Amino acid sequence: MNLKIVDDIRTCCETTNHGAPIETKIQLDLSPVKNADLIGTLHHFPSLPSTFINPRNVDVWLPPNYDEGDAGGYNVLYMQDGQNLFESQKSFIGVDWGMDQTMATLCQEKEIRPTIVVGIWNTPQRLREYLPQRPFCEHQSQQSRSRVIKRYGGVPISDRFLRFLVYELKPFVDRRYCTRPEREFTFLMGSSMGGLISLYAICEYPHIFGGAGCLSTHWPIPHRSFGKYLKARLPEPRGHKIYLDYGDEANSAGYLVRQKGVEHIIRERGYTFGLDWLANWYAGDPHSETAWRTRVHVPLRFLLKDDS
Repeated sequence: MNLKIVDDIRTCCETTNHGAPIETKIQLDLSPVKNADLIGTLHHFPSLPSTFINPRNVDVWLPPNYDEGDAGGYNVLYMQDGQNLFESQKSFIGVDWGMDQTMATLCQEKEIRPTIVVGIWNTPQRLREYLPQRPFCEHQSQQSRSRVIKRYGGVPISDRFLRFLVYELKPFVDRRYCTRPEREFTFLMGSSMGGLISLYAICEYPHIFGGAGCLSTHWPIPHRSFGKYLKARLPEPRGHKIYLDYGDEANSAGYLVRQKGVEHIIRERGYTFGLDWLANWYAGDPHSETAWRTRVHVPLRFLLKDDS
């Protein structure tokens, strides 16, 4: 085997343990994004620095009437591929998720608790940052690891990405905005590989995140190793929610069979359907922002509804 690949595998397996909590002091003060089509307020933070990973853009969306304050503070939803959420001109395919419209409507109709959305933009290292690292190191064969390293240019660095999220970005958001920082008010969501990293995050940091929305999760890359990992690391259902769905990509990418396997693990772990977890199939939906835009209200209602 190529010596560089061997070194990469060794490095991956030596860095899965969490480092000590480090809070990078990010001091930025920007005016809201000027876009007449936006509902609510959007703050854009370009190239946020990190001790763990490369800098990246981050958007923070505040619901209408945020300035009037909420005595109890706001939920926070951290979303992957953040450039696709609010502005079509910045989105990967020219269609955004319409998160501002959907969130504002759900809040106004009191179907969800008041919530801040943090959109974390991806980078050229997206696949390495979103591929769950611990199962890759602990449950994949050396041959499988070498294939992934060759294909994606290195080992997964998702543990570093999660450290950025937990030890740097979340403290920055909690300092700057009126949040409720506890686990039961902190959530994640993503699509495709963004669904994988969101589910991985609540397994690695179950005391930080209370739920994950995983739309069209890209199961094929890590399906066997991730299944073994979930059996050992999926958090207790009390205090955690998981949402899964898929569309017609199930027919071509093998999502259907692999997601059913994950659903079986979730049930075995003691999650109650409709209460702690939810899964849906959307016939005819493609693997794109166009589809996720039309159905994102479903996981939002499930994760962010007021259970008090």
